[in-house]
Amino acid sequence: MILKNVVQKNSYYDSATLMLLSSKVGQHIGSTKQVAVMMGSDMNKDIMRASGLLAAEGEAANPNDLIFAIQAETEAIIEEALAMAQEILNSRSAKMEQQDTQVVKTVADAAARLSDPKLAVVSLPGKYAVREVKKLLRENCHVLLFSDNISCEDENTLKDMALERDLLMMGPDCGTAVINGVGLGFANKLRRGNIGLAAASGTGLQEVMTLISNFGGGISQALGTGGRDLKEVIGGKMMGHCIKLLQDDPETDVMVVISKPPAPSVMERMLHQLQQSQKPTVVCFLGGDENMDANGLYMVHTLEEAACKALELAKVGRPDDLRQGHDPLPAMAQTLREKLDAQQTNIRGLYCGGTLAYESMLLMKQALGDVYSNIALDARLALDGTAPSQGHTVLDLGDDAFTVGKPHPMIEPSLRGERLLQEALDPSTAVILFDVEIGYGSHENPAHVAAEEVAQAKAILAEQGRQVIFIASICGTYEDMQDYATQKGLLEEQGVVVLESNAQAAQLAILTVSK
Repeated sequence: MILKNVVQKNSYYDSATLMLLSSKVGQHIGSTKQVAVMMGSDMNKDIMRASGLLAAEGEAANPNDLIFAIQAETEAIIEEALAMAQEILNSRSAKMEQQDTQVVKTVADAAARLSDPKLAVVSLPGKYAVREVKKLLRENCHVLLFSDNISCEDENTLKDMALERDLLMMGPDCGTAVINGVGLGFANKLRRGNIGLAAASGTGLQEVMTLISNFGGGISQALGTGGRDLKEVIGGKMMGHCIKLLQDDPETDVMVVISKPPAPSVMERMLHQLQQSQKPTVVCFLGGDENMDANGLYMVHTLEEAACKALELAKVGRPDDLRQGHDPLPAMAQTLREKLDAQQTNIRGLYCGGTLAYESMLLMKQALGDVYSNIALDARLALDGTAPSQGHTVLDLGDDAFTVGKPHPMIEPSLRGERLLQEALDPSTAVILFDVEIGYGSHENPAHVAAEEVAQAKAILAEQGRQVIFIASICGTYEDMQDYATQKGLLEEQGVVVLESNAQAAQLAILTVSK
């Protein structure tokens, strides 16, 4: 194999753009593991070095330099891949020029060119992001902070600055939001309506929003806080502000709050604030106490039920149609169970969406007992992401153990392929449970990638004379650019059972392995 690094001096691109670029070039040469297009920061060089993709030219790069690292069998393949990468970047620049997009190099320059900047999305390495977010907040600009690797101390500082100015500071590691109908980050084509949401969860927020939209409701606002906001160390600062904004928003009639269970003191303040609202409010604490005193709030325990209850309270849409998706599951499970042999007893969940993985893990634990996972709450069930699965297993493939130096699997779902084949060939595997995300920012045809992986696994299984059940849900709207119906059809052509929600998919998997 030949390794080549090409350095483009003083050429900054954000990490999301470069992850998409790495994915496309990797697909072109047949392996996303042999391509890295990154800025020359010390952390990125460490990642490339660990992946065996850093050469002397890349070692010499500065943080403002762009490194193209490609490994292939021949120089010709490398040159073709480099040309493709450069063409994509040039095309992006040309498109920005056609759209009259102004390119600036500083926050001060951007603020000077805009008469009254309102909102900024920040995707920078953590140590640079904090500095730039401070500048934006001083310009009285709301911020969605996509970046991670921000310390709790810095997060508190940024959120305190924002609250002093009555601003949003959504993040760090905030992947999605909707402000006045405009989607930010990983977003979907949603109906406008009267349901407002606040969440410390990315794909959890997407799941509820898309189900509301698909079943006849609409979204007024959807605000993210970042995953740590409800921990004791942050104190729910931004969640409290988001709730107040929704309470005051004339377009919002019904509110939905989504998160893992907050720290006890944070929960007490949060519930008190919600109980003062004149607007009906749905609360989904995934994994929370099912006997919690609602005291006027509508407590639910799955993302699907959060969507259903919001539709009911808003007096719109078809919540009963969504709930009725559970009715045929027992009969379906009986039919699927007949395809399995006595050895096949385990569910293996392979998820791109972290909150969807967490929800399935909780549902499986409640019904089946121990579930091993790289996001397990019980230390004795913790599974290193690279270790073989045990018993029932759910993996969050977006976790750092899988994504260091690689695109997130919502951007590049083929990263799931190797693990899917490994699980399918385990004689104890009965069901492989997985998700497909569509919408802005996600892969352009994720179901095609998944369908090819399932077909490969099924061909090998057929030679062994046995079957594995594949069950999936699609997180997205019927109107998303990848076309929901097409994505569903691609999966069903390979025999994948596709259900309307993650909760339904997990429930069918549970019923299939239950005696």
